[in-house]
Amino acid sequence: MSVQVIVGAQWGDEGKGKIVDLLSDEVDIVARYQGGANAGHTVVIGGEKFVLHLIPSGILQPHTTCVIGNGVVIDPAALMHEIELLTQKGAQVQGRLLISHRAHLVMPYHKLLDQTKEESSPQGKIGTTGRGIGPAYVDKAHRMGIRIVDLLDTAMLREKIQQNLQEKNAILNAVYGKAPLDAEAILQEYRQFDESIDPFITDTARYLNEAIAEGKKILCEGAQGSLLDMDFGTYPYVTSSNPTSGGACTGLGIGPTKINSVLGVIKAYTTRVGMGPFPTEMQDAVGEHLRKLGNEFGATTGRPRRCGWFDAVVANYSAQINGIGAWALTKLDVLDTFAEIKLCTAYRYRGKELKTFPAEIHILENCEPVYETFPGWQQPTSTARKFQDLPKPAQNYLNAIEQITKISIKIISVGSDREQTILH
Repeated sequence: MSVQVIVGAQWGDEGKGKIVDLLSDEVDIVARYQGGANAGHTVVIGGEKFVLHLIPSGILQPHTTCVIGNGVVIDPAALMHEIELLTQKGAQVQGRLLISHRAHLVMPYHKLLDQTKEESSPQGKIGTTGRGIGPAYVDKAHRMGIRIVDLLDTAMLREKIQQNLQEKNAILNAVYGKAPLDAEAILQEYRQFDESIDPFITDTARYLNEAIAEGKKILCEGAQGSLLDMDFGTYPYVTSSNPTSGGACTGLGIGPTKINSVLGVIKAYTTRVGMGPFPTEMQDAVGEHLRKLGNEFGATTGRPRRCGWFDAVVANYSAQINGIGAWALTKLDVLDTFAEIKLCTAYRYRGKELKTFPAEIHILENCEPVYETFPGWQQPTSTARKFQDLPKPAQNYLNAIEQITKISIKIISVGSDREQTILH
């Protein structure tokens, strides 16, 4: 039995897609356990870029089976578009993708509510993608969500949509001045979707547990990052699910005793998208330069990412809440031209030094990072394939991250292509 969870250890966009694609070469199943089409995983193979939002990155390895678990909220339009694009690019999806019958659906009113709320609250923006993910999870918690299994009974589905629209249309009209949505039109749209995805639907929890019993190797893939976790992230500037490793159990139906290891994915620096505190953010020319070098623009929305130096306080916190046993570090090559590189070892707040990540947003918003400065290597690293091939200052920087986090770096990415990787 081998079940490994891959988690983003910062605010998302760490490069999990590439790491999952790389590790998928040696596993049987890749399973996505939370989030929705608000996530974007980018994989580059032979110079060709694939951007995935719902389907696990393992779909690009021809022998793997991919699972979308019950913890994912599924936008039918986004899913079908992704399947079509993958098929056009020669990827075999039919027979290799399984979707949980317990997964909840993103409905048209979820997306409209998400977008209108963000647009109407300029002072209270969270920075969502507007894809309806949050409202879908709200309905799930309110016990009024619509699951894939509900598509099987047209009469019941019609009744649920009508009941939901009584509330949603009232809100859309009274609060936001939007025209009401039509229940019958939504019903017909989702019945067509049911016909399209029927071959993919199964009891994925049962499938995964049977696969574990058979000794198959499984990768559990989260979306977003640990600092966007509903419980442990920078609340309220978080996503609406649990990207941390614990989310793999509830999002897939796998017991915690069946998980063998957790791999944390970190960038050689730090980024975040959307609103919220970010202690090491550089709102200057250096930050802008880092954004351009790293092509730091969202895979889903194209929004520019906020950039800062590596934050070891965040990394240590993520290691704690996830049980991370090893790091995969990405985008080392982005730092190749810097004369000096900084690493945040602690925060300073009102004259006191903090080495643990605070829960209070107002403290995080007023923290000053405490930096250790390293000389840059100012040499290209993109052709390195062994740790010894890296310039000595780059080795020293990576060793410092290992020392302060007390966790080994097992994978180093020095470029976007699958081949630009060091196994350490």
